[in-house]
Amino acid sequence: MKKWTLWLMTLCLGMSMLSGCTWPGKQSDGALRVVTTVFPSYDFTRQIAGDHAQVTMLLTPGAESHSYEPTPADVLRIQQCDLFVYIGGESEVWVEEILKSLEGKNIRTLRLFDCVAPLEEEEIEGADHGHEHEHAHEEEAEYDEHIWTAPQNALAMSKAIADSLEAADPAHADAYRQKLDAYSKELTELDADFSKTVSEGKRREIVFGDRFPFRYFAHAYGLEYYAAFSGCSSETEASPATMSFLIRQVKEDRIPLVFYTESSNHKIADRLAEATGAQTALFHSCNNVGKEEWECGATYVSLMRQNLDALEHALNDELGA
Repeated sequence: MKKWTLWLMTLCLGMSMLSGCTWPGKQSDGALRVVTTVFPSYDFTRQIAGDHAQVTMLLTPGAESHSYEPTPADVLRIQQCDLFVYIGGESEVWVEEILKSLEGKNIRTLRLFDCVAPLEEEEIEGADHGHEHEHAHEEEAEYDEHIWTAPQNALAMSKAIADSLEAADPAHADAYRQKLDAYSKELTELDADFSKTVSEGKRREIVFGDRFPFRYFAHAYGLEYYAAFSGCSSETEASPATMSFLIRQVKEDRIPLVFYTESSNHKIADRLAEATGAQTALFHSCNNVGKEEWECGATYVSLMRQNLDALEHALNDELGA
């Protein structure tokens, strides 16, 4: 985060305290104030919280999470909440700076990255590697931040969220536990359906004409994968070498579908399809939702169910059919 941005936030917080802003605590209707960063943390939390908490998301629908920077108003929302739920990956390094600036405010936090077994980022065969993250300590391991793409991880995070809600609001512990039980069944069924689809598929290989934020998903189900870019790449144009590699891969292995993600213009996927006779399809990372999806009430489970349908075609259809 830029130093001047943090300075501005600190200044605004100081001004808000002088003006007598309210401090953390339940709303007048008794509901908890819960602030989340991105769509997965938001959706998991609202599924468990039900009507006993007001759950909000800092990232606006349609926005790109990798370039998000909090506003002073966002910091104030964190300051005033009862529970702050965040992922804690590379795109959310700003959170630690914010929390340092709010030390002593007794804000309850939950870092979801601590709830799962992290996987290190990797170089995908054939992909462009032009984009590099900026790291203070290059010798430290870099972990893929898209932990929610595996339903098993979503279940682990949901359990941790339920624990945090119960700790913040013991009076409604039974309600949170009932919501968790119901949601756990949904996630368990989703995981089982993905496992069945992969185990019964004719192939185990998927291709993305896009970046690939699905390392945890692929790892969970033993899928091979190729992509134009890594999960957090900011590149939008694939090199001729990468295009040639992916075209050859699609043709040789008879891959019927080339995927793109929700934030993509899918030009690369379209070019691969034109060169190979494959079709293209959306595979949603659930990192964020568009405005229309938000208004239609999209959820993590509904989006992953769409992915399940797309995956079934990718693993069983024939190229050019």
